[in-house]
Amino acid sequence: MEILRNLWRRKLRNILTISGIAIGILAFSTMGAMAEKNNKLVDGGVKYFSDHISVADSSSQGFAGGGGGLIAIDKVDKIKQVDGVAAAFASAGAPAQAETGISFSVPPTITGSAPGVSNYENFKLTASKGVGPDNLQDGTVVMGADIAKQFSKTVGDTIDLPQAPKTPRSDFVNHTFKVVGILDKTLTAPDNFAFVNLHDGQRALFDSLPPALRSGPTKVDQNNLVSGIDVYGKPGVNLDDLAKRINDNVVGVKAQTPTEIINAFKSFSLIFSAITLGAALLALVVGGLSVVNTMLMSVTERYREIGLKKAVGAKTRHILREYLAESVVIGLIGGGIGLGFGYAITSTINALTDAQNLNLFLLTPSLALGAILFSVGLGAIAGVIPAWNAARLDPVTALRSQ
Repeated sequence: MEILRNLWRRKLRNILTISGIAIGILAFSTMGAMAEKNNKLVDGGVKYFSDHISVADSSSQGFAGGGGGLIAIDKVDKIKQVDGVAAAFASAGAPAQAETGISFSVPPTITGSAPGVSNYENFKLTASKGVGPDNLQDGTVVMGADIAKQFSKTVGDTIDLPQAPKTPRSDFVNHTFKVVGILDKTLTAPDNFAFVNLHDGQRALFDSLPPALRSGPTKVDQNNLVSGIDVYGKPGVNLDDLAKRINDNVVGVKAQTPTEIINAFKSFSLIFSAITLGAALLALVVGGLSVVNTMLMSVTERYREIGLKKAVGAKTRHILREYLAESVVIGLIGGGIGLGFGYAITSTINALTDAQNLNLFLLTPSLALGAILFSVGLGAIAGVIPAWNAARLDPVTALRSQ
């Protein structure tokens, strides 16, 4: 109680100090929540791509399935013949929305895969309603949690994919699907995927091609095209080495090693880690200097009080503990206020953008605990020098100061 009374006696100065810490922790929590959201997406990508090789057209610069090129489906059989390959699965798809707005995650996507791929992949998808994305019939779709929410769909509904723009072109084509499953939320890319079978994925891919490739003498065969191939190695096979063998033995494809893709994800993640570090440094500079200034002034103003306490028997450790406790309480109050505002801001923005799947923030319990510990530690560290100065005061000198 004495600590709170001391803080209240100089309430204006302490309010300003607490505000400085609160601003720093607000920045720490909001930037950290943004980094947590993106790191969750990155971690999902790392887990997904680490167990297989993504094969795209040799002219494509994107990941398999990203629409960077077209591959003849007979490449699947040729890849299966490469030494070390356990299985290879064709995939095809296209954007699920003809017009996409601003997005901070993977855009809605139609994706179709050959049956059996789920027997090999480590990234397992489970259905909260209906069935999962395995062995789907023509005209059926299993939707990720976010895309289902975006289009307000549940099991038993129908949906036209891709979604038509406000003013569709004369050659725009889409098809009606029955929703047979809604997946559990993963906070990663599949939340925005509409899973169909390979045939329907090929049809969506074909419909997304330029008109010249869909009709006339240059028309391509819809059933002969895929946009990517997922390759799984036999037990003990090094996937990076296997990717090189595929590139050497199969003409017209580009097998990306898992290491290349994972490193790309990790490099992207470093940007947001740097943002979080910058916010932490802001909290350290603003809040730390405020606490140091406040506690130094508090020691100066309370010379006689300190001298009196030491004259009646207070030990150095008692004075040190008292002033350290004050600085820690300042940090705790500032951290709590800053975290509260951070939670309110991130929750409000997420709620306002939830319908458009623009959720930017993920304020996790570990991040919240880290923010509080950071603010308390900041107060303790910043209060060490003032507390030490107070504890070392000579009682006679302190009593004569006023």
